[in-house]
Amino acid sequence: MSKRVRQYLGVISAIVAYYIVHEGAHLLVALCMGVFKSVKFMGVGIQIDVESALMSDTQMGVFCLAGALSTWVAAYLLVLLSGNICKSRCVLFRAVMYYITIAMLVIDPVYLSVVCGMVGGGDMNGIALLVPEAAARVAAGILLVVNVLVFLRIVLPRYVSAQRRDEKKAS
Repeated sequence: MSKRVRQYLGVISAIVAYYIVHEGAHLLVALCMGVFKSVKFMGVGIQIDVESALMSDTQMGVFCLAGALSTWVAAYLLVLLSGNICKSRCVLFRAVMYYITIAMLVIDPVYLSVVCGMVGGGDMNGIALLVPEAAARVAAGILLVVNVLVFLRIVLPRYVSAQRRDEKKAS
């Protein structure tokens, strides 16, 4: 399998995994609160719709925060497992996990720190019911910087080392 195919499969897998984790967390919280309404398919993505009239501000905040928290937990689990993942001989598996790790580390922090202000808020609208939006955006920005450093200092070197190991075996 070519490197380009592995990259495409990795990116597609990362998008699917992100939606499963992020929107799955919203779904679980909505179901636990008894406010689940429907799953909306919107273009490239999905959204969990809830009966917001039945929710307090705190419940709405928790519902909106759940997606970002779940991707953060998933990201750090993948960082912790990256050493074992890189021991795998399956190059496709490693490529998929590499892109999923990147997605989990950066998508929500980028969205919550920068993008939400340009596209109408989304989860930030609910998170702002728990803490001031400026504080949440700054915290997301700090998390983004930390996550990028974690990626550059821990994850990337492990994957590069695994790639070099494969190249050495091939020659």
